[in-house]
Amino acid sequence: MVRDPEKEPSRVRSMFDGIAGRYDLLNHLLSLNLDRRWRRAAARELPELGQGVILDLCGGTGDLSIAAEGSGRAETVICCDFSHEMLARANVKFRQRGVDGSCLVLEADGLNLPFPDGTFDAVTVGFGVRNFVDLDAGLGEIHRVLRPGGRLIVLEFSRPTRAPLAPLYRFYLKRILPRLGDGVHGARGPYGYLARTIAAFDDPETLADRIRDAGFPTCDWSPMTGGIVASHTAIKASR
Repeated sequence: MVRDPEKEPSRVRSMFDGIAGRYDLLNHLLSLNLDRRWRRAAARELPELGQGVILDLCGGTGDLSIAAEGSGRAETVICCDFSHEMLARANVKFRQRGVDGSCLVLEADGLNLPFPDGTFDAVTVGFGVRNFVDLDAGLGEIHRVLRPGGRLIVLEFSRPTRAPLAPLYRFYLKRILPRLGDGVHGARGPYGYLARTIAAFDDPETLADRIRDAGFPTCDWSPMTGGIVASHTAIKASR
């Protein structure tokens, strides 16, 4: 496998550490606040788990963890990310919302998770699989730490394929997103990376195929907001 040098873990970690302070502001601004809706919709896809445990992988500043906790589907959510600064913001957010007893943080690499096989009842990944330096290895790790019958939910940016949204979105990715994001952030680079990785990433059906190849018998997906985002759901085979 030829690795994309832009996705080398140390480089991506440093980038996210650097933008952590304004990450939430820019997420809401650049998505016109739709990111909140996407995360709530993903949380609704979680099954009723009772005292179960959810792993929110690439959890960043914790918004999807909070949505998962608020859904009442499980007792504990572990927000896992390899960016120390992003998790520091998540910790503050959990305390402010009074969910720090049920939402926990863990700094770890998604390609080498420090958990035994079959630990989690569900895994969520919000806008993170696109950043894996080795996507297939990352999906394999997710499959490993899920219990038999456990559910995977992936939110990821996609690309609309129909006019008039498709050409408008291409223009937004190429011309507007990098300038607006880096302008608000005050540094060049991070949001150009975001635009490039969205443009280069697998289409939703290809991603679904790769999730199936990781060991999930089936993977269903649906477009959101005209295809700007895709939501994938897969269930690990029962024993």
